[in-house]
Amino acid sequence: MKNLSKVLLFSLLTVISMSTFAQKIGVQGGINLANMLMKDDEDTYSDDFKMNLGFNAGATVEIGLGSLLSLEAGVMADTKGFKLEEDYMGETYSVKANALYIDVPVLVKVGPTLGPVKVFVAAGPYVGFGIAGKYTVEMAGEKESEDIQWGSGDDDDVKPLDYGAKFGVGAEAMGFTFGAYYSLGLANIAIDTDGGYKESNRVISLSVGYKFGK
Repeated sequence: MKNLSKVLLFSLLTVISMSTFAQKIGVQGGINLANMLMKDDEDTYSDDFKMNLGFNAGATVEIGLGSLLSLEAGVMADTKGFKLEEDYMGETYSVKANALYIDVPVLVKVGPTLGPVKVFVAAGPYVGFGIAGKYTVEMAGEKESEDIQWGSGDDDDVKPLDYGAKFGVGAEAMGFTFGAYYSLGLANIAIDTDGGYKESNRVISLSVGYKFGK
């Protein structure tokens, strides 16, 4: 909870500091297609993972830095995780990890205005913190779930701190925004890192929103 408080405070200070100079304040939401990289020095265990459907929702502030350039920060609720489905003794065996993070991306956006439409590419870092989630196992019509244990101890499942790089493309018209983004997790959230083992998040996000301001 101490680390969560620090992340939430960082998120709040980022938005407040940028909103003082912001020319646009927006809200947005959409779907996430989440996956994870799991590997060690000998093998990659996530090759058969599938995208897990989730959501994104949050608020953004944007500062114009010229006709082509702007800086955007946001506080987003993002779902991450993975899905694995395999056949076992004639039955479909399914494992899902659904994790909820609070992410703070800070993106540089570049793009021209073409008539009423502004198109852009965006890139920048993000930092996030896991706050909730579940593992769900289903087989032969039976389903069991358990909460994700966040922390860094031997009894925990994954470390809560996540960070990485976010890239995107999109368009804005009449206040409405449309974007497609890819978040590349660079943090190793695995508890046990023996043998070079690592777990990292990968998320594709599709979002729509509306921005207020000039």
